[in-house]
Amino acid sequence: MMSRTEQVELTILCSIYKEDQLLLQNRIKDDWKGYTFPGGHVEPGESFVDAAVREMREETGLEIKNPRLCGIKQFPIENGRYIVLLFKTDQFSGKLVSSEEGKMKWFSRDDLYKIQLAENFMELLQVFDDDNLTEFQYIENEDEWKVVMK
Repeated sequence: MMSRTEQVELTILCSIYKEDQLLLQNRIKDDWKGYTFPGGHVEPGESFVDAAVREMREETGLEIKNPRLCGIKQFPIENGRYIVLLFKTDQFSGKLVSSEEGKMKWFSRDDLYKIQLAENFMELLQVFDDDNLTEFQYIENEDEWKVVMK
């Protein structure tokens, strides 16, 4: 019988926005370089909402309120899958700072084409923005990963 249990790595990303501006992080890690949403790992036993609030405080210096779950990103990893819960909010306070993860900066949506975005950022942004989409999934297809959005 096939096991219904698998190893899962849980993380969050959060879109903090004001009007047409998005707060993005210029990630320095080689695994997903470029401007993208800030985020991080969910600690064992931590609520997902609390993880979003904590990670935004750590990476942006901002205290977010009422983050709303708006989608899921996932991809296969060895012996399981990597799940990213997608949150968004326009409610925040505090002074913006950057972290060792990367520099934080506000960008107008019209200027996104001018900067180096992380791979598949625009597709991921669609999941954040479109209430009819809830899932961004990488599927292994031979030697390439294919993006599927549902």
